[in-house]
Amino acid sequence: MEQRIGSSSQPLDGAGVDPAFIPGITPPVSEEPEDVEPQDTEAEEPVEEETPEEPAASEEEEREPEEEAEEAPDGPVFEASDRRAKIVADHRGVRLSLDDQACEFRWDEIGAVETETPRFGKRFTITVHTPDRRWYPIEIEAPARSSFSEWESQLDAVLDAYFEESEEESD
Repeated sequence: MEQRIGSSSQPLDGAGVDPAFIPGITPPVSEEPEDVEPQDTEAEEPVEEETPEEPAASEEEEREPEEEAEEAPDGPVFEASDRRAKIVADHRGVRLSLDDQACEFRWDEIGAVETETPRFGKRFTITVHTPDRRWYPIEIEAPARSSFSEWESQLDAVLDAYFEESEEESD
């Protein structure tokens, strides 16, 4: 009977070793060593594609319509933030960020927006609900409790202007 010296466990593949590994999203890593070159590289020579050169001005002209579309219309905007969290609601939708994490919801992706003011304390909670029964809450620390009513009215103005429009368009 043979006995091995050392560990009998096999190396793990996947998320236990590589946090960036997600099955189905990332391609599997090849098991070939880095110093081995494929043998078919000599047979194929790179083919240069001929592309007509365009002046740089045309590239700028192509970008202008996109920039114009990004300009905000003259509508209400709600923005609140503290040292960690931030929320912006405008014509594009609702954007939440906490530390280095961020998410964005277009108006057609939002089922409801809920606000909650605490009885005590200064944390204003905004929760974005999606039609697939998921919710994304964010708490923002207000500089004073008097900010709650101001934030509520600003957010209501944005929701009245943009949220109702998107519901009418989808019906």
